[in-house]
Amino acid sequence: MKKVFNLGFILMLSITLMSSMCSSDDDDGTPNNNSQQIAEIENDVQSGTWIITNFVDSGQDETSDFNGYDFSFNADGTLVATNGTNTMTGTWSVTDDDSSDDDSSSSSDIDFNIFFPVPDTNDFEDLNDDWDIVTSTSTRIELIDISGGNGGTDLLTFEKN
Repeated sequence: MKKVFNLGFILMLSITLMSSMCSSDDDDGTPNNNSQQIAEIENDVQSGTWIITNFVDSGQDETSDFNGYDFSFNADGTLVATNGTNTMTGTWSVTDDDSSDDDSSSSSDIDFNIFFPVPDTNDFEDLNDDWDIVTSTSTRIELIDISGGNGGTDLLTFEKN
């Protein structure tokens, strides 16, 4: 009787341990945890000031609209752009991309979100978006957005000062 009880106990314990080691996000074989990469990007952009070295809005090079502006990505989520005369304050964040309407050719599952509370006629309104990250280093971040409405592609590159 003890052998049957011990065998049953060991079998149940084994099944319990095996089932607790599985998780629902393992179904496709790729982990969906971007927290380390998000933390690295956040740390990189919070260090120093940045400038826009490329901004293409639906095929139009509008980089010059931001000449002279230094961008500070602050730890409290504020984004400050200043050129010595004008100061624009907005918000920024880096988040897991949970939307299926983003660029399917992008390998990034992370969004770089920028928002300036300005009128549609202001140049900074063009920066407002949930950008997909193309590449990110400690001195350069390249972003892309493909518009759902007209299919236009926007490119935005920040480089560290």
